Amino acid sequence: MNKLDKVLYTAHAHTTGGRDGQSRTDDGRLDIKLSSPGGAGTGTNPEQLFAAGYSACFIGAMKAVAAKQKITLPADLAIDAEVDLGPVGQAYGVAARLNVKLPGMDRAQAQQLLEAAHQVCPYSNATRGNIEVQINLV
Repeated sequence: MNKLDKVLYTAHAHTTGGRDGQSRTDDGRLDIKLSSPGGAGTGTNPEQLFAAGYSACFIGAMKAVAAKQKITLPADLAIDAEVDLGPVGQAYGVAARLNVKLPGMDRAQAQQLLEAAHQVCPYSNATRGNIEVQINLV
């Protein structure tokens, strides 16, 4: 298990009702209704939040790596994240795919950037060896 050398930030969220409830951060910046995937509710679900969080974090990791390597990233870079939910034996699990778009970048350089970002991204490090993750250059 990796242990943090130093805590840079701590997020605080208060959730009630589980998948059909509500979640709110202590600073009020996030205040959302939750609904089960595929259900009739109007809220988001943990898998959507994970997809948004992982993709945003991965872009941050790409920016950090690019800055160190003096690489200019395209202004219109984007990630389409997909998070699957399904059974794993008697339990449930998730799998994630990040489909990364780096228009105009040399493909070999872009692939190297993705591999380096996957090594430094906190979400990648948290999921490595725990769930199936695919990082795809599209």
